[in-house]
Amino acid sequence: MGRFAVMTLTDAAAARVREIVEAREDALGIRVGVKKGGCAGMEYTIDLVTEAKPGDDVIEKDGAKVFVAPEATLFLLGTQMDFEVTTLRTGFVFNNPNQTSACGCGESVELKPVSEDKLRQIQGAA
Repeated sequence: MGRFAVMTLTDAAAARVREIVEAREDALGIRVGVKKGGCAGMEYTIDLVTEAKPGDDVIEKDGAKVFVAPEATLFLLGTQMDFEVTTLRTGFVFNNPNQTSACGCGESVELKPVSEDKLRQIQGAA
């Protein structure tokens, strides 16, 4: 059985990650995680990675590397990470099947970990 990818990146997200890394000579990529906070209960976190941590999952696309914090894996499984520029905001967007709701301002979300049945389906397909 092969290793499945926790997340996928759009071309726009990969391009933005490459821009961030190219601006910092010591950067390897970015780390995505989740933390408790905001009015809906959880927030996505994005940090610059200068050193990989044990247990990180690494998603690579066109030279861009996104590290997924191990404690976030079950909340991010199946997520597509995008980057968008709109009139009101510029930033990464997460199309996450584990999201059950979001606050009105869009800064925080309610996430449920992937179910054991769904996890087995994904592992079986890999």
